[in-house]
Amino acid sequence: MPSASRFTAAHLAGAFVAGLVLVSACGLAQAGSPPLPAMGPSLRKAVAFETGEQPGTIVIRRQEKALYLVTGQGQALRYQISVGRDGFGWTGTVKVASKTEWPQWRPPKEMRARQPELPAMVPAGPYNPLGARALYLSRDGRDTLYRIHGTNDPKGVGFDGTSGCFRLTNTDVIDLFKRVAVGAKVVVE
Repeated sequence: MPSASRFTAAHLAGAFVAGLVLVSACGLAQAGSPPLPAMGPSLRKAVAFETGEQPGTIVIRRQEKALYLVTGQGQALRYQISVGRDGFGWTGTVKVASKTEWPQWRPPKEMRARQPELPAMVPAGPYNPLGARALYLSRDGRDTLYRIHGTNDPKGVGFDGTSGCFRLTNTDVIDLFKRVAVGAKVVVE
């Protein structure tokens, strides 16, 4: 999820207002509205990757700021990501519970307690802080409140700066979204 330094209440309010001028879900903006956000570059690479995990599994290596999608024996796609800042990193095994295109964003109550200026909800659409796609992570059938998601800020990838979510460029999260099944295993190291 976005850090306070990336998205202020003014950014979120602006995103909401800008989202209201969309013609339809097809993503066409009316004349005079702000330009659609940048999708960002693809930072994806096919790499050698030794693991005992099955194809379709996501392995996140926080120290590397990398997400690996296992594609075959000894092979993976590597995506550059942002990870949780100090105090917000976590490890463990979870599953992809669901996936959403252009998701709405509901900051968790803990985040809103730290940043009271955040809205209760930002509607779905291209100006949403979760970007183009989100994969919702669960543990033992319960929502972790963590996501693998995109960003409308192409420079918002490659550092420790989230509240525990894993952030990719919109271009890369769209690619990952197409490749990952609901129920996929996610190992966070």
